[in-house]
Amino acid sequence: MYQLLSVASVPLLASLVYGYANPGACSGVCTTHDPGLIRRESDGTYFLFSTGNKISYVSASSIEGPWTSVGSMLPDGSSIDLDGNDDLWLIVKAPDVSYVDGLYYVYYAVSTFGSQDSAIGLATSETMEYGSWTDHGSTGIASSSSKIYNAIDANLINADGTYYINFGSFWDDLYQVPMKSTPTAAASSSYNIAYDPSGTHAEEGSYMYKYGDYYYLFYSAGICCGYDTSMPASGEEYHIKVCRSTSATGDFVDSDGTACTDGGGTLVLESHGEVYGPGGQGVYDDPNLGPVLYYHYMNTTIGYADSDAQFGWNTIDFSSGWPVV
Repeated sequence: MYQLLSVASVPLLASLVYGYANPGACSGVCTTHDPGLIRRESDGTYFLFSTGNKISYVSASSIEGPWTSVGSMLPDGSSIDLDGNDDLWLIVKAPDVSYVDGLYYVYYAVSTFGSQDSAIGLATSETMEYGSWTDHGSTGIASSSSKIYNAIDANLINADGTYYINFGSFWDDLYQVPMKSTPTAAASSSYNIAYDPSGTHAEEGSYMYKYGDYYYLFYSAGICCGYDTSMPASGEEYHIKVCRSTSATGDFVDSDGTACTDGGGTLVLESHGEVYGPGGQGVYDDPNLGPVLYYHYMNTTIGYADSDAQFGWNTIDFSSGWPVV
């Protein structure tokens, strides 16, 4: 009884101490992992992409749903010749979704869990309707056992007219690479933007968002998956952190001034109440709500298996200079 009480009370205590808001409402198909969110320009329809099932995606008229299934983005898998090319990850991103010159870009990763043999691919569509996607294969961002990074969890940002992709997971954590003017391929070599020298270097799923004078580098830290078979020690499960910089290309620090390349990172969201292991996040500038942090999490009343992960979202307050949900 004591052990059950102590485990159950940790998220509750976190919510009392830090005052985290509960996730916003979600109805319909709310199961997701590593979500990628975007709103169609023509009619305001929301689309939510997810790791698994060759990148499954759903649509809704509102961020609250009801979300209905569209299908698989690439039902025939990826043209990238790597293990995992028929089980694509929309890796924050798994997938990352952007709108570029009249096309919707989805960056996905081909890999297998725990492997460093990985590559980031690209698919595009004019409408995001089922069957409309063109697979462009590899962007040239790839990794192997000879690399010091892992080429997954891609995230595109346009900073003052130049495109960059942020990516990485474990090993030496988070990297950035400049992209060509049409961001279908890398333009030059990559460089490190965040690294935790302690433990297992568990930083991944980066997402950069510009607000005011700062570029905010959100990322997931901790253990993401497999909670139903091996529950991590309290605090070692997925959680969301952030650093910021006036430049999109480096010098990110946390709220204490610690460099993000030296273990810095300010906590944004962690387990609380019925929310366990939030992560795989992105930020969407919703026309009605303003900046929204979206992510997946385990609802403790539903289950802890990877397939149980739920879509969560909260509005973000930047009034302090740091994001607060």
